[in-house]
Amino acid sequence: MLKIICALGFALLTAAIVWAFNLAPFWASVSQMVANPWGVVTLVDLYLGFLVFAIVVARFEPNRAIALFVIAAMPFLGNVVSLAWLGLRGLDLIRPRA
Repeated sequence: MLKIICALGFALLTAAIVWAFNLAPFWASVSQMVANPWGVVTLVDLYLGFLVFAIVVARFEPNRAIALFVIAAMPFLGNVVSLAWLGLRGLDLIRPRA
């Protein structure tokens, strides 16, 4: 079930990103966002979430190269990366370890 939820989230978020890129230039939209206090709060929330998720990835991803890639990609590609990693590794987080 977790893999299905992550796959659906991945598809939905990817579609939303493509839709937004086709409607508005990215950097112009960012400058509008940071001009609004709630836009700044949203960005702080987003990047704190990336930091927390990076800690989870660093703790639970057994392959250091993959962990570094995921952590480095998140600030640029967003939660599409988080959803992909969770879809692939999420079940390992809830299985008991030997």
